[in-house]
Amino acid sequence: MSPNTLRSGLAAALLLVSTVCVAQTGGTPPPATPARTGGPVSSASPDGVFRPTAAEEMDQTRKAAQNPTQLSPVYTIGKEYRIGTNDLLDVEVLNLDAAKRTVRVNAAGYITLPLIGPVTVAGLTQQQVEEHIAKLYGDKYLQNPQVSVFIREFTTERITVDGAVVKPGIYPLVGQMTLLRVLALAGGFGTIAKRNQVMLFRQGDNGERQVATFDVERIQAGQDPDPPIRGDDMIVVQRDSTRAAVTDSLFRDIVNVFNPLSYIPK
Repeated sequence: MSPNTLRSGLAAALLLVSTVCVAQTGGTPPPATPARTGGPVSSASPDGVFRPTAAEEMDQTRKAAQNPTQLSPVYTIGKEYRIGTNDLLDVEVLNLDAAKRTVRVNAAGYITLPLIGPVTVAGLTQQQVEEHIAKLYGDKYLQNPQVSVFIREFTTERITVDGAVVKPGIYPLVGQMTLLRVLALAGGFGTIAKRNQVMLFRQGDNGERQVATFDVERIQAGQDPDPPIRGDDMIVVQRDSTRAAVTDSLFRDIVNVFNPLSYIPK
């Protein structure tokens, strides 16, 4: 038997086997399993739901660790602001008519409210003032009073903005400030700013220094929350080393062109 005849026979046999298999399954080939991309194939549980493999879980953990904003404790760290003299407060008692008013803390550290008169607030946190006012109203005048206090102006707190911003310096903390508002107050980013490396330094209750890093582009896009800023915070915008090197190089070239002494050999 020649090789051509043998190959023809094998091809005919394979075609016959395929035809028989299709006929036995009703003439419809089995559905193809959809391909998965993006890593190793996950294992399926008895209910048919795919579960991530250990390798996939490690990969997800690694990606989360690369986002410093997710790891940042800035929303809970640091000492809470305590009200001082000359601070401006919005005080609202929901159970009392015409009880919403704006008052300034006087030099003695207290404010004056309807019915209860002078209330000492200096040295207390916002929540402590709310609880204190609610207790004073609840003792004599109202049942289960709901009190809301908003610090409109801070007069004794300062924040520092440094690094690659237009106007670095020390600024007063006025009202409820956030990271984006503080950067706008400092004139925005400089030309060599690294927008995804904005660092916030804060001192905790025990004196320890805490730091968090933010990607401002993600905050501006609404992907990350805009963190609140407190008194004595320091915000440092990192410089982009690549763009800084290019800028410094161009500056040296311009100086050399207009400075004939730079060509004199030493």
